[in-house]
Order: sequence, then C-alpha cells, then structure tokens
Amino acid sequence: MPQTITRGYKTLLDEASAKIQTLPTQEAIALHRREDVVFVDLRDPRELEREGRIPGAVHCPRGMLEFWIDPESPYHKPVFAQDKTFVFFCAAGWRSALSAATAQDMGLKPVAHIRGGFTAWKEAGGPVEPGEKKS
Repeated sequence: MPQTITRGYKTLLDEASAKIQTLPTQEAIALHRREDVVFVDLRDPRELEREGRIPGAVHCPRGMLEFWIDPESPYHKPVFAQDKTFVFFCAAGWRSALSAATAQDMGLKPVAHIRGGFTAWKEAGGPVEPGEKKS
C-alpha cells in the first residue's frame, strides 16, 4: 500500500512563507556587501560550480543547516553566532524558504530569503562570480 502524504511540499512552503520575510530581488541586491548581513547559499556544490555564486556568500549545504546553526552541535559554524541578518537563497527559493523558517524556529533572527533565489538574482543583474571546478 503506498504512503499517504498528509502535508506536501506546497503546504510546507506556504506555512514557511507565512512566517518569514521574503525579499524581492532588488531589495536583496541592495543588501549585498553590507557588514550587518550574511548571505547563505544553500545550493549543492555542483550548482555552485555550474551556475556561479554570489560574492561573499557563505556556503551551507541544506543538509547541514540545523547542525551549523546550533552552538551545541559538534558541527557548529561561528558565522551563525553573529548578530547579523541572515539572507538565505537557493536556486529558485523553495529550499531557502524552508531553511529560513527552520532557522527562525531555532531562534536565529532576523532571517529572510530571496524570492526566486539565485536564478532571480542573476536575471536581475546581481553580482555573480564564476563557479570553481573542483579537481
């Protein structure tokens, strides 16, 4: 008998979006390089290699987010202990919406995510540096 999903990804995205700040791309671009803002790239390393990256963004694979945020985790990253605004992004804005909601639920504040993700950032002319091929 197949599994019955009671809350699909669309519901999860709607719930996340209702409680987090979603930044229009131009607003996110205006925040780039501010000392009080950390951009967090949740994309897979292969996406970064292929598509490029936002200069200065911290790369945090989506699967490590909760562990990197929690100061009690052996995987904690000090970047998440800073008193700054965290702007999450992925390719299209789905992973980043869920991630921003999770980060906010964990107590990280303030957080936001970029509507349309890295794709919208590039289309809007936001700064991009080329990806680096790993050997």
